[in-house]
Amino acid sequence: MIIHCPHCSKGNRVPTEKLNQIPVCGACKQELLSLPINATAANFHELVGQSVLPVIVDFWAPWCGPCKMFGPTFRASAIAHANQVLFVKVNTEAEQMLGSQWNIRSIPTLAGFKNGKEVHRISGALPPAQLEQFVQQLVK
Repeated sequence: MIIHCPHCSKGNRVPTEKLNQIPVCGACKQELLSLPINATAANFHELVGQSVLPVIVDFWAPWCGPCKMFGPTFRASAIAHANQVLFVKVNTEAEQMLGSQWNIRSIPTLAGFKNGKEVHRISGALPPAQLEQFVQQLVK
């Protein structure tokens, strides 16, 4: 799978079975999973469907005030759970087909995936403690 580095945006080919082995960017040498990964229609199904790690997807839009407020909380959780959970962001303004396909009716919406299947969903900007509960439910 191709993962664009959240630090330098360079594309990196990472075999899905090596996602839990702390992959690093070939260009900047930073950890690829230490920050949220921006997903597109081209890589979403591969990121979610083939990941050996649990995945949390933040469906958001740049014009959404609560989404902007929640962004730093999501980022902090991604840093705290690096290489344990894959944190993915989907800009529903740019990726309207993904928003429609996943029946996103309000933003921000968080969806938790295990083995390619959605197992948990919650809407709204969560405070850090509630996001941590969401993460822990997914990791169990």
